Amino acid sequence: MPDAGLPRRAPVDTNAHAASAFPAEMNTPSSATPPAGVTHPLAVASIVATAFFMESFDSTVIVLALPMMAESFATTPVALSLGLTSYILALAVVLPASGWIADRFGVRNVFCAAVALFTLSSVLCGFANSLPEFVAWRILQGSAGALMSPVGRLVVLRTVDRRDLVRAMNFIATPGLIGPLVGPPLGGFIATYADWRWIFFLNVPVGLAGIVLAWRFIADAKGGERRAFDALGFCLNGFALAALLLGLDLAGQHQGELLTGLALAGAGVAAGMLVTWHYRRAAHPLIDLSALRIRTFRIATTDGGSLFRMAIAAPVFVLPLFLQVGLGQSAFAAGVLVLAHSIGDLGMKLIATRTLRRFGFRLTLSVTAAVFGVLICFLVLVRAQSPLWVLLAILFLSGMARSLQMTALSALQFADVPPEHLTSGSTYASVNQNVMRALGIALAALLISQLAAWRGEETATLFDFHVAFVGTGLLALAAAARYMTLSADAGLHVSRGR
Repeated sequence: MPDAGLPRRAPVDTNAHAASAFPAEMNTPSSATPPAGVTHPLAVASIVATAFFMESFDSTVIVLALPMMAESFATTPVALSLGLTSYILALAVVLPASGWIADRFGVRNVFCAAVALFTLSSVLCGFANSLPEFVAWRILQGSAGALMSPVGRLVVLRTVDRRDLVRAMNFIATPGLIGPLVGPPLGGFIATYADWRWIFFLNVPVGLAGIVLAWRFIADAKGGERRAFDALGFCLNGFALAALLLGLDLAGQHQGELLTGLALAGAGVAAGMLVTWHYRRAAHPLIDLSALRIRTFRIATTDGGSLFRMAIAAPVFVLPLFLQVGLGQSAFAAGVLVLAHSIGDLGMKLIATRTLRRFGFRLTLSVTAAVFGVLICFLVLVRAQSPLWVLLAILFLSGMARSLQMTALSALQFADVPPEHLTSGSTYASVNQNVMRALGIALAALLISQLAAWRGEETATLFDFHVAFVGTGLLALAAAARYMTLSADAGLHVSRGR
């Protein structure tokens, strides 16, 4: 969630767990008159916000149930990382095409279909009886989420009058804050005192209500210009991401398949280089890379920004397992403890703007990345007998550092991007964020599982989690070093409000 008081040139997200995207026309309001039938902007915004909450809640609630799900699927909790990365993979693959799909079939049709597909796939996830089956439904769910969020924003942009746009956009952004607060403790409570499957069934009434209300109150606005679809870029991008992430999973989850998995991941990297070459030469690329020529955008997105996004994604997966498997906490207790991370995140938002105006981007980004990295490394000191306040302090302070870092990153990304590259830059940034989230989780799972395999065991130990935290901390420290190459006045016109 960007800080409300920080001047910025494009709407971007700062929540590491949310999939934000603004494809096609999403970065600038349409000048068209809102279609007839839309009488109150908050009616439309409420419908879209409901879908956003469903997705935000789902992405934060599942991690607390991983040990119980692993027991149901007769596998290890670390193997369930594929359930997280497959969802994010589908997001990253489908997301760039969401604007084209909305223009082709209409925002109301696509939004309702996305909510329906997300709800259906949630039910199927709840009925899954094996890891492959669960992963298949998570891919379907991620594909729906890739349409639901960006097209939902487009619904608001195309159907709400300009004078009500700011209020409506702020309203639909609220679930990004509520989801991480409600998700962990509620997910832990369900996993501890009920059945983990109810986590997915909770989406059913929300989804059904959203479909009915959307069809009733949202006008079916379509884009005016029909654009060519980059089918080659879409296929190459999908293969590259799938090979990379599935290769890392194969290397980490199946003993004796390390080299095969790494070879598949290498093929994904090669395909990624090929699709990058294609994007730079295609007349109408699926993802326009023009914004990468701008230094501040490149550092905030693909250089230091990518390293830090991996660093904050890994604890989302590792921390709940560390608390439950490593420290022996119940899922509910772990969910309550993880809440300290989100509370620190929210607390920092109150002073993020003033901090940026006082210290600027280079110092803010470097210090917060370094502080986050050191604090995550401090988790190696936590044992089952450690005082509770030590763990809570680390989680709270690291949440504050993460919050300020993401607010600064989101503002710096577009500080120097000209208007003609805002759309392409925002789409690329959203895809990159999801890829880095998946990579962070996949690499953490690979490290933990390989450490256990080298000992000839399947179950991770406290030591394995500590090593993963150190690796995460080093990623954040590497990001801090990269931020130091920024000029002292980088993004100054944004941070100082000029």
